[in-house]
Amino acid sequence: MKAMILAAGRGNRLRPITDTLPKPLVPLCGKPLIEYHIEKLARSGVEEIIINHAWLGEQIEQTLGDGSRWGVKILYSAEPEGGLETAGGIINALPLLGENPFVLINGDVYCDFDFSDLIAKAQTLAVKEQGQNTDLQLGHLYLVPSPEHNAKGDFGLPEGRAQGPVSEQGDYTFSGLSVLHPQLFADMPVSFIALAPILRQAMQQQSLTASLQTGLWSDIGTLERLQATEALLCPNR
Repeated sequence: MKAMILAAGRGNRLRPITDTLPKPLVPLCGKPLIEYHIEKLARSGVEEIIINHAWLGEQIEQTLGDGSRWGVKILYSAEPEGGLETAGGIINALPLLGENPFVLINGDVYCDFDFSDLIAKAQTLAVKEQGQNTDLQLGHLYLVPSPEHNAKGDFGLPEGRAQGPVSEQGDYTFSGLSVLHPQLFADMPVSFIALAPILRQAMQQQSLTASLQTGLWSDIGTLERLQATEALLCPNR
């Protein structure tokens, strides 16, 4: 099982910290943010993690190394200065990700979700493909109740249901966690490409599903949200 952590963002809203430190290495309660994901992926049985980087990427490689201290193999997908945007970064890393569904995680979020559900979903998508299901499912998104900074939400679910076909409009926010099939990016060139339009097109084709997650989740996108998350996780620091 493979996973990819998106770690190429510049992190402008976390400046001045990110002037000299890549965003995934910003400490949360004394630990680099990205290490929370690596630890949980390793415990969930993921064997190989691909991490893309652009801004100060050499620091990420030097800090995390080959992943052996977590019992996983870490491979790096370097991008040009400025990065390739979310989908562009994934497309660039497809040779490392292979042909099977993979777990995708934004490197700048924190959550206390159980990652075993992501692994199970990736395995389910792989089994469906092997069964030559004519209605190939291209991915599964994990949504959360919308926080104040994204009150309008991103996507929706069938009314009254915690999981099912995902819609383009709704009151829930994309958590930055998903399981995606490489076929979602079939024949797309390596370029500066955003992920959201690709997801919305797949929704129109009814090729995506989603489920609602509850629990602690935070988009560590600003200094204020970083401080608020630390106040919850380690109030005595």
